[in-house]
Amino acid sequence: MQQLLMIEDDARLAQMVGEYLERSGFSVTKAGDAKGGLDLLQEPPGSLPDLVILDLMLPDLDGLEVCRRIRSMPGDAARVPVLMLTAKGDPMDRIVGLELGADDYLPKPFEPRELLARVRAILRRRGEGAPPTAKRMRFGSLEIDRDARTVTVGGEMRELTSYQFDLLVALAERAGRVLTRDQIMEAVRGRELEAFDRSIDVHMGRIRAAIEADVKNPKRIVTVRGVGYVFAKQQD
Repeated sequence: MQQLLMIEDDARLAQMVGEYLERSGFSVTKAGDAKGGLDLLQEPPGSLPDLVILDLMLPDLDGLEVCRRIRSMPGDAARVPVLMLTAKGDPMDRIVGLELGADDYLPKPFEPRELLARVRAILRRRGEGAPPTAKRMRFGSLEIDRDARTVTVGGEMRELTSYQFDLLVALAERAGRVLTRDQIMEAVRGRELEAFDRSIDVHMGRIRAAIEADVKNPKRIVTVRGVGYVFAKQQD
């Protein structure tokens, strides 16, 4: 059974959503504040949750700061997917959250069914139901290991969130093809998104920061003005 950690100070909401997710086959652990949630993520790797549902507004620490701390943790804890809940769906909160490493966001109020769909989509991107393909892809000094879900450049490990890893894989599978933002996001999420959704650009910036030698002059993921992105087949 997959484990979820919900960091939410609204006890009534946490109870309702937790019961809904448990009826849908998940095990849910709840923390009412940032400290409690972060403490649970300090547990041994085998007891880490498969996903964190993180509220933006917490009594002791801002959810954005909690996300930043999760991504700064050592080992596997830093790679646990984070779904952020935002009170107003403020675009700035969304962008900052993505920049700090959140995998997805959902504005309040929300339907539990949509939360469930997003949770399943994130977990599916981590490998469930993925098509059979080569376990490792190499492009020059860049290596993507699907099984270990790791990315190295010249043998040096580079950190990406679960969503960013899947975006990179989607691009690499289609190396040499120019893809629109919608095509990239649909390949990863499995559903169409609003054409005006620009969060893909935030993630691309983070991926480039991890794998490019010069972020201002990228050679691996190239922007095609007015269209989208292309992943270069030939790389150093």
